[in-house]
Amino acid sequence: MRAPHWLALYGAVLLCWALLVLMAVPDDLRGTARAFGGDVWAAFCTTTPDAMGYVRLWTMWALMSGAMMAPTALPAFATYDDLPDGPGKRFGALAVGYLLVWLGFATLTAGVQMGLFRVGLLSAFGDSRSDWLSAALLLLAGLYQFSSLKAACLAKCRLPLTFFLQHWDDGALRMGLRLGAICLGCCWALMLLGFVGGVMSLGFMGLATVVMMLEKLQAGRWLTAPLGVLLIGSAFALVLGFLG
Repeated sequence: MRAPHWLALYGAVLLCWALLVLMAVPDDLRGTARAFGGDVWAAFCTTTPDAMGYVRLWTMWALMSGAMMAPTALPAFATYDDLPDGPGKRFGALAVGYLLVWLGFATLTAGVQMGLFRVGLLSAFGDSRSDWLSAALLLLAGLYQFSSLKAACLAKCRLPLTFFLQHWDDGALRMGLRLGAICLGCCWALMLLGFVGGVMSLGFMGLATVVMMLEKLQAGRWLTAPLGVLLIGSAFALVLGFLG
């Protein structure tokens, strides 16, 4: 995992995290971050109802996808890299296909954030302004933890060797797209919790990344159901607290 393609992947992930940090840096540290373009990047996490606002949101979600989702696929990438070399084995094409799926997800979530902002359910920084919206997202994510679709996607993520052997004839790019789609099936609901925990909250992004990484491991099967119960319980607690 010290080959040039691995160093390039690590560098891309670190760059995504570095730019997200610049976006999320607190106002009292803005002067320090200004030397690195902090003011410019901070504008990317502020929603504005125009075309450039959408482009900035897409960029933010694309960086979040690279920073949070690429690490969750490292076991699969490592498994692919360990397979015997052959004419169809292309690590770069696999990684590109995987990330293309998440760039598509960024396209959708940027639009969702723009729409929710326009109707007043999200702040300019992507945080929920409605307890009902927060509860609905928590409940959705919690229920999805018990869905057959999530179980099927996690089963494939936890057995990457089986996945590659089944789809080897598809070619590296198509396998990357398929792997990205499976990963999306595992993680999309948890990613949407960014609207609850704060889209640009580094704490949320770090915690969500760790949880999604653990879920894709064999031992992660002991995490999925308790996490679902916790999310559903949080949704009801929020609603009851709001009603009370």
